[in-house]
Amino acid sequence: MPKILIIEHEAAIRRVLKKNISEENDSYQVEEAEDGLVGIDMITKNDFDLVLCDIKMPKMDGVEVLEKVKNLKPEIPIVMISGHGDLDTAVNTMRLGAFDYISKPPDLNRLLNTVRNALDKKELVIENKLLKKKVSKKYEMIGNSEAITHIKSMIEKVAPTDARVLITGPNGTGKELVAHWLHEKSERTKASMVEVNCAAIPSELIESELFGHVKGSFTGANKDRAGKFETANGGTIFLDEIGDMSLSAQAKVLRALQENKISRVGSDKDIRVDVRVIAATNKDLIKEISEGKFREDLYHRLAVILINVPSLNERRDDIPLLIKFFAEQIASEHGTAAKTFSKNAIKLLQEYDWTGNIRELRNIVERLIILGEKEVSENDVKLFASK
Repeated sequence: MPKILIIEHEAAIRRVLKKNISEENDSYQVEEAEDGLVGIDMITKNDFDLVLCDIKMPKMDGVEVLEKVKNLKPEIPIVMISGHGDLDTAVNTMRLGAFDYISKPPDLNRLLNTVRNALDKKELVIENKLLKKKVSKKYEMIGNSEAITHIKSMIEKVAPTDARVLITGPNGTGKELVAHWLHEKSERTKASMVEVNCAAIPSELIESELFGHVKGSFTGANKDRAGKFETANGGTIFLDEIGDMSLSAQAKVLRALQENKISRVGSDKDIRVDVRVIAATNKDLIKEISEGKFREDLYHRLAVILINVPSLNERRDDIPLLIKFFAEQIASEHGTAAKTFSKNAIKLLQEYDWTGNIRELRNIVERLIILGEKEVSENDVKLFASK
């Protein structure tokens, strides 16, 4: 049930607003405050979905109310109520974060449309927050080992900058988690993070995938198409498995990093891009350079900051935390209660040789949850977690 607060010092205006809003939708719960001080007190103690606030009021004017609410509960949309002499101020409040303004006496259609739109926005803000929380949970970095603590510290220092980062480590260690947290904690978090798996794209298509193409530039190019660098403009591009990229594509990526410009396949027109580049690989790029498979100049452009993600065998102390996290995550996905693991079961799993790293551990935990007893035992591990 949407909860709406009207802050207005004129009782007659309050009554008109409340009557019109309540008659529009009887599910709206409308409350009143006769001045800004009372309104702020009510907002502090209650959760409102929308505030309508007069501009000219005794004790505390509407601009002060707006600024305080934006500090207290920034997600609440605020609609300002303006007299004819307050229109300039009402327009200025939009710059301070007001959702909209309505004039006195209120036009009914305008009022109700504004209320509906403001409530829709509040709902959208909540949905986006929940989605972001869900995404953040998905990419959560679990562990208190010295290696993981060091990586988290590196992320805190590096993320707010635009420095390029090269993430190294074996398959399945969670290099993409590091990339996501670098983006989430950066100044670019409002823009997109575009992921490219360089190993999954055929070498003849990688340039088109990264930089786009123009119609007719090759067989099958039926229309102009933007590439990943353009799509990521203003945000972050994550080049996963960059060690598998062809030398010709490496040359174009190098130019993009040097000049902040790209050109689509089949076009000589330059397109300026503002993109932060994060790359990852499970290969030894120094060895790849010595064998002529990777450009040394590109390596030095990418490896401004190096973050190495250790294998699971190098962070066995984190395994109990990871098991608990995966057990809860899998239970949530299946809609069941989370299973516990006995101490002996956890100890045995800590002794395994995790060649597939965290990805392999999650698969084993899921198998044990499906096939094991209510509390996963050491015997369950011996039966179902054989490698």
